[in-house]
Amino acid sequence: MKGGKLIIFSAPSGSGKTTIVRYLLEQPELNLAFSVSATSRPRRGKEKQGVHYYFMSVSEFKKNIKEGNFLEWEEVYRDNFYGTLMSEVERLWSEGKNVIFDIDVAGGLRIKRKYPEQALAVFVKPPSVDELKIRLKKRSTESDDKINMRIAKASVEMATAPQFDKIIKNYKLDVALKEAHRLVAEFVGVEQDSSKPEDE
Repeated sequence: MKGGKLIIFSAPSGSGKTTIVRYLLEQPELNLAFSVSATSRPRRGKEKQGVHYYFMSVSEFKKNIKEGNFLEWEEVYRDNFYGTLMSEVERLWSEGKNVIFDIDVAGGLRIKRKYPEQALAVFVKPPSVDELKIRLKKRSTESDDKINMRIAKASVEMATAPQFDKIIKNYKLDVALKEAHRLVAEFVGVEQDSSKPEDE
């Protein structure tokens, strides 16, 4: 499997990685395309096939695992699978793009291990677990039990940070965005524009 670069952003839930990835996708000079994950969970609301996820039945997902079609996959809860299809990465590479992932810590490290030279793995670190709890509560999208589960998982995930190539501390979003842009631009070989204002 040859092609462009792989840029992996991983972090505990609520660290701001999705905001950073969205920002980077809007920078045309980086030539990035987003890798859409596959999942066995049911579609929610206005989610579209191939846009938000590739939706599959559990048996279809297991068949793809057996056939070795995933770059990485994980059973998050019983029969609730998420994964990255090899064909999705190859499709984006064939379009001449560098592929960016917004992915959990375990999946991010698996991709990095498979492509040590082609991948840049970045861990987004929140100021603290307490701050993470505040951010998750502000979202008002989940029950306290679910938030506590995420916080427990976050403590474990924070311990994996040293296994990543780079760590971005997301204490101030504008600083984190600038740092993320610098790291990715360097990795994909884009000239840094010194005329860009230091503070947007």
